[in-house]
Amino acid sequence: TDKEGHAFSVFWVLVSVILGAIAMLCKEQGITILGLNAVFDALVINKINLLELIRKLLYKDKSLENAGLLRKGLLFRITLLMCGGAGILYIRWRIMGTGPPAFTEVDNPASFADSLFVRAINYNYYYSLNAWLLLCPWWLCFDWSMGCIPLIKSVSDWRIIALAALWFCLIGLICQALCSEDSHKRRILTLGLGFLIIPFLPASNLFFRVGFVIAERVIYLPSIGYCILFTYGFSLLSKQAKKKKILAVAVLGILLINVMRCALRSSQWRSEEQLFRSALSVCPLNAKVHYNVGKNLADKGNQSAAIKYYREAVRLNPKYVHAMNNLGNILKERNELHEAEELLSLAVQIQPDFAAAWMNLGIVQNSLRRFEEAEQSYWTAIKHRKKYPDCYYNLGRLYADLNRHIDALNAWRNATVLKPEHSLAWNNMIILLDNTG
Repeated sequence: TDKEGHAFSVFWVLVSVILGAIAMLCKEQGITILGLNAVFDALVINKINLLELIRKLLYKDKSLENAGLLRKGLLFRITLLMCGGAGILYIRWRIMGTGPPAFTEVDNPASFADSLFVRAINYNYYYSLNAWLLLCPWWLCFDWSMGCIPLIKSVSDWRIIALAALWFCLIGLICQALCSEDSHKRRILTLGLGFLIIPFLPASNLFFRVGFVIAERVIYLPSIGYCILFTYGFSLLSKQAKKKKILAVAVLGILLINVMRCALRSSQWRSEEQLFRSALSVCPLNAKVHYNVGKNLADKGNQSAAIKYYREAVRLNPKYVHAMNNLGNILKERNELHEAEELLSLAVQIQPDFAAAWMNLGIVQNSLRRFEEAEQSYWTAIKHRKKYPDCYYNLGRLYADLNRHIDALNAWRNATVLKPEHSLAWNNMIILLDNTG
């Protein structure tokens, strides 16, 4: 009966809300699945004509039931989905608060642009790049920040063609989805566009600033809509094409190429070295890519090669304090103390609370026998990171060199309290206690 069918549909709507909440716990984008369910319910199950519904709403036509809005409990289910989504957002707000995460200019430079025109044009360019990655996923990178995509600052930039092409295609699809005489075509196109656009909205910068330029993970869900549109397009072509074998070969070719690309990309994710090096050809202007390649080489003991990549990272981003710190650390170990000091001093000027750079600067100053400056650097590092056993250990070494035995012993005791397995601090304490009787 209708009553039983209504209860049955409510049950599955509630299940959908629960699964949407679980999806949001994995990634916040998961909540958009509730919007997709509403679109699917309206267009596929209830076969609503969207253009007719918009007209009735604009002209305040009271015969909305004829448009299918109340058919089979649709309005009730959509209200239930909306209430579920609002409840999930409220719980998220109670747990995490209202404050947005703190992003920097290197994470999303377009969102920090002063000009509204520059922001708008670059956001649209990012949309076109996401669309291109769906269409041709050959140009993939683990990180798209730090200058990977230079900003478009004038209309003379040729890249504007990309966003013009995107909107030309989108407007064409939207017009077909709303105005086509074929009701089946309207439903398929509207469903495909809904699945393409709705899951992407949280990453669009329209409602709040996001912490990335492009993130391939945010187009996983929109790829559902892309697949619907792509498949439907080929089905239309197959009806009109005279040589259907050529079309079938083309589809199989595209499928085979993408399978090969998937296998290649999966192999690149199997090791850090392959993943980082694969990004060099895609984003050669990305300082973080060079930094990660350098760090990977340094971890493997290849310091000479690591220096080259760290220097390039600093050249591309002169405020990249982590690259400066790591480069200064390597130069310190190679006894190139003056350049190391310059780099580390610059790093702590740019980021005064960078505890690791303060400690490394102290080690360099200690090696240069500027003991008072070294002591000040160590204490500054400890001020910014209260629990810093390695810094206490190095401070103890400084005091030992200055024959301040009690201070050295206290510093090393602090290191072992914070890190009981700090064997070097224990060893130095034993030697100091032995030497002082």
